[in-house]
Amino acid sequence: MFWTMKKKLYRMQHQVMKVASAVLPFPIPVLLTGPGSVGKLAENIRIRGLKHVMIVTDKILMGLHLPDGLLKSLTENNIKYTIYDKVQPNPTIQNVEDGRTLYKQKKCDSLIGFGGGSPIDCAKIIGARLSNPYLSVRRMKGLFRVILPTPPLFCVPTTAGTGSETTVAAVISDPDTHEKFAISDLKLIPKIAVLDPELMVGLPPHITSTTGMDALTHAVEAYIGLNGNKFTDENAENATRLIFENLEKAYKKGTDLTARNNMALASFYGGSAFTRAYVGYVHAIAHTLGGMYGVPHGLANAVILPHVLEFCRKEAEKKLAQLAIAGGIGEKGESDKELSKRFIEKVKSMNKKMKIPAYIKELREEDIPHIAGKALDEAHPDYPVPRIMTQEECEALIRKLLP
Repeated sequence: MFWTMKKKLYRMQHQVMKVASAVLPFPIPVLLTGPGSVGKLAENIRIRGLKHVMIVTDKILMGLHLPDGLLKSLTENNIKYTIYDKVQPNPTIQNVEDGRTLYKQKKCDSLIGFGGGSPIDCAKIIGARLSNPYLSVRRMKGLFRVILPTPPLFCVPTTAGTGSETTVAAVISDPDTHEKFAISDLKLIPKIAVLDPELMVGLPPHITSTTGMDALTHAVEAYIGLNGNKFTDENAENATRLIFENLEKAYKKGTDLTARNNMALASFYGGSAFTRAYVGYVHAIAHTLGGMYGVPHGLANAVILPHVLEFCRKEAEKKLAQLAIAGGIGEKGESDKELSKRFIEKVKSMNKKMKIPAYIKELREEDIPHIAGKALDEAHPDYPVPRIMTQEECEALIRKLLP
């Protein structure tokens, strides 16, 4: 009886959130796309009257000289820059505070997140802390807790997966509690997103595959959840089609600029879908595994996705069937049951072809009840999942991820 009431309360919140997401004024970043588009960002920054930008990135990208083209164009446009390159793979609260201190010391007036989801998310939260100094990172956890607008933020993704360049969300880790949590607010959506496939040609195959499956997870969870609308469904369908057509090509041949460009667009579309329609249990479990073990987010999503889809296949059968058709692996007239199963098999097949493991090597049996509890705390009541999961069901699903 208590569980039945709880589920009804969750569904009531989902309905409220669906209405809210339909009426909230979600900004859409200006898009600069195509090979060499990173060189156009500096001019757009100059036109806005900005003088000194802080670039948030990591040491690996600096070592690869990936930002060189951006730095050159900033200099040519008489824009000063300061580089903060200490972002970790799972950015921490300390990364945010260090970046904020440097920004203030150098008297910057804007931010560029350059890299994968980690630098972009870190840049978002640095901006939130700068404009809201009285709010700690922990106090901004959850939905709509960033009070004042951030300094101008521009994003240059170097992976095609997170979609962070168009979303309301930023994910951060707290090493003290081994917690990984999201901050979500309309004020975190960047002004400009640069999708330049030339920045992605050097991505190692395993990063290409797992970030691509991250983008697919965004599209799928947004689509099968209960809060979608025409806009999010169209974006999720476009993302799925582009990923099915291009991810394995980019994985096999990293220099394929067409495949890279299409994957960058797929990531953007997936981000546009889930930032309005939310995600589900795949992300909730992946965030917990990332916080506890440091498991890369895209890898965790890829491994977990088929298990969650099997868990809710019957409830999401019609939507999965529609997504199979949109993705080009089915046709109208085939049964929803057959199409939904084919979609899940396609996900498993892509993982296998791209050598993504079927397990999480760091996972320990004794941690499973804690992981399940933390994942459900994140998911309930915010994520409008097609089938609501109990603690026991969540533990049983996570047990399938053991080595």
